[in-house]
Amino acid sequence: MQSAPIVGVGVVVLKDGHVLLIRRGKPPRLGEWSLPGGKQELGETLHEAGRREVREETGIDCTIITLLDVIDMITRDGDGAVERHFTLIDYGARWLAGEPAAGDDAMDAAWMPLHDLDTLGLWSETLRVIRLAEAMSD
Repeated sequence: MQSAPIVGVGVVVLKDGHVLLIRRGKPPRLGEWSLPGGKQELGETLHEAGRREVREETGIDCTIITLLDVIDMITRDGDGAVERHFTLIDYGARWLAGEPAAGDDAMDAAWMPLHDLDTLGLWSETLRVIRLAEAMSD
C-alpha cells in the first residue's frame, strides 16, 4: 500500500495531425496505448521529467509549452481502501527531433492520427487531454 500519492507527468506531443503515443509495458494499463510519461524523480523539475520520459520511452526530443491539466488516478480494492494514487500532471509539448522507437518501459511508440483516437480504447482522461491540446494548438 502507498503512504502518499506518486507524482507522474504525461506529455501530449502533436505533429502534423498526429499525437505521440506509447503502448504501456508496465501496470497500470499494461498493453494499452497512452501518453509517454512516468514518475518524477527527486530533484527533477516537472518539465525535466516530462522531456526525459518522452525521450526514454520514444526517442523523441520535445519542448514543454503548456500545462494542460492535473488529474488524480486513484484505484481502490474491493473494500474501498486505496491501492494506488497517482497525481498526473499533463503537459502539451512541441516536437523537436526524432522518430518514435519504443524504449524504457514502452512496448511500442508511434505517431497516431488524431482522427483515429476513438478506435484505440484510450483511458477517457487521456483522450480528453489530447483533445484539449489539439484545441489549444488550433
